[in-house]
Amino acid sequence: MSSGGGVDGPATPESDEDDWADGDPAEFESAEPEEIVESSAARRARLRRGRAPRESRFRNAWRSRGIRLGVPAGVIVLIALGLVAWFTPLLAVRTVRIEGLAAIPEQQVQDALQMPEGRSMLRLDTDALAERVARLPKVRSARVQREFPSTVQVTVVERTPVLYFDSPDGTHLLDCDSVEFAIEPPGPGVPKLITDHPGGSDPVTKAAVAVMAAMPVSLRDQVGVGAVVARSVSDIALELRDGRTVLWGGTVDSARKAAVVGPLLSQPGKVFDVSSPNLVTVK
Repeated sequence: MSSGGGVDGPATPESDEDDWADGDPAEFESAEPEEIVESSAARRARLRRGRAPRESRFRNAWRSRGIRLGVPAGVIVLIALGLVAWFTPLLAVRTVRIEGLAAIPEQQVQDALQMPEGRSMLRLDTDALAERVARLPKVRSARVQREFPSTVQVTVVERTPVLYFDSPDGTHLLDCDSVEFAIEPPGPGVPKLITDHPGGSDPVTKAAVAVMAAMPVSLRDQVGVGAVVARSVSDIALELRDGRTVLWGGTVDSARKAAVVGPLLSQPGKVFDVSSPNLVTVK
């Protein structure tokens, strides 16, 4: 019985029902495993994050150590190979090839080289070898090169006569540098030099050699069995093989003289004066 207010029923059960109404029991129960799964995943991620730097540091340290060990090892190998090539017959000279010879016997060049037997290619002084060959009187220049693994290449440029002159001790040959390089017969096609004091150091002789170098090949061939008469450095005449004479003068304006002498020689005459190339004459 109740007076005025009536009976609402027991309070506790209603409170319990309200508590469960605020949240589904199934949802509450399922939340706990999800939180556990998420925590495990997060823990593994943290472990991975913690392990990755350590592994990376380990790899870097190993790589760095490998580099530090590899560099000295490589240097040692290179040094060892260099010593083997330097001191052993591995790269020894086995072939000497000589090119450019015409008047010089090959054995004469071999003797001048004095090539040490069994010497490593790396230990050869090519400049010194070339200098030995260049000392031969008939050699104008020489070059020595290595051709690995075992060949030495020698290239020789010989001196060739452009003039000769007679002397009490024989016939002297002069090359294009005015060098007296041999006393022997000149061979065909080399003109004779006629001057008062012939010789490699004589200024008149040098002027005559310079004129021979400046004249065109066609004129040089016509002088071949003739003579070059040099009375002074400015008075040089060419006696051609057919008896005609070209008055060349000195070495000044030689290029211009070489240009006008060809057409001039096509004219009849005996004496062709090109000493003043702007005013040539024929007699």
